[in-house]
Amino acid sequence: MTCTEITFDKLPEAVAYLIQSVSELKTLIAEKRITAPEKRIPIDIDEACRIIQKAKPTIYTLVRKGLLPSYKRGKKLFFFEDELIEWIAKGKRKTLEDMRAEIEAEMYPKNRRR
Repeated sequence: MTCTEITFDKLPEAVAYLIQSVSELKTLIAEKRITAPEKRIPIDIDEACRIIQKAKPTIYTLVRKGLLPSYKRGKKLFFFEDELIEWIAKGKRKTLEDMRAEIEAEMYPKNRRR
């Protein structure tokens, strides 16, 4: 239906067209939600060494201290790549501009109480 002007006589057709379009959109959205989850595959310590560019003893130390996200099954350690990348990103050092903006935000809050 490609009519630009809806009259009273064409109203039932227009409503039927809208109902059909909405149901098609709902099915498309439902299909997208079903296919969205990805499988996370665990990696071993050698692959973790390659990702974060640290030696095995360093990784074992970080895991023992609880600083590096890891999973243990039996005697073997496992990691997830996305968690390791997130761990690396959290270690970012703040620049002077970041620190200045943070201090200014604390000193001059936007919503002051009167």
